Amino acid sequence: MAPKYKLLALDMDGTLLNEESIISEENRIWMQKALDAGVTVILSTGRGVQKVYPYTDELGLTTPIVAVNGSEVWKEPRVLLKRTLIEADWIRRMHELSVKYGTWFWSYSVDGVYNSEQWTTDLEPIQWLKFGYYTENDDHRGRILDQLNEWGIFEITNSHPHNLEINPKGISKASGIEEVCKLVGISMADVVAMGDSLNDMAMIRAAGLGVAMGNAQEELKRAADMVTVTNQEHAVAKIIREHILV
Repeated sequence: MAPKYKLLALDMDGTLLNEESIISEENRIWMQKALDAGVTVILSTGRGVQKVYPYTDELGLTTPIVAVNGSEVWKEPRVLLKRTLIEADWIRRMHELSVKYGTWFWSYSVDGVYNSEQWTTDLEPIQWLKFGYYTENDDHRGRILDQLNEWGIFEITNSHPHNLEINPKGISKASGIEEVCKLVGISMADVVAMGDSLNDMAMIRAAGLGVAMGNAQEELKRAADMVTVTNQEHAVAKIIREHILV
């Protein structure tokens, strides 16, 4: 019997990975069963691709990758399909906000990650992909969010309740998965997407089956088609077993 869905898009942190950042043996076994049945299994993550490759290499995955919340889409590991950049001037402005409010920040570039401990003032030569803030000060985070919204040119999500993640307008994990769907000749209705944070919201809403983790943020749970078990309970294996290979 053919699988019910043709593509499984997996967030990494808080979803595929457990709290020790490990893929459980049960998840690994069922991912391979899905692949063997003809399902395209992809990683769709806020991470830069440099922090994805250890896992695709470990799994032997040669399928597409959606990285940096959709700012990069890879046809397969180390073969780029599409990349969307943020202008250096906007990176400078976002950095100035982090200085103003004293927040931790990081920014992914094509070549790697910069952050509060390793920054540069020579921004123009660098190809920027995403900017992020982390602070437990709700007031400061709210003020930064207000300014970002006022600019009106970014997608603003998070991968944790205390952070903000900023991508170019129209860029999300959903837009990345749509590129993958075009590549493999399917529609978003054929996709199962699994995640735990607001940077998973777009793909959860757009997928044929949007699955929120048991450990997901409450807003994501409300938007999902279903809520499964936590990332400590082999959720990926459960969804493959009960909703894809059926």
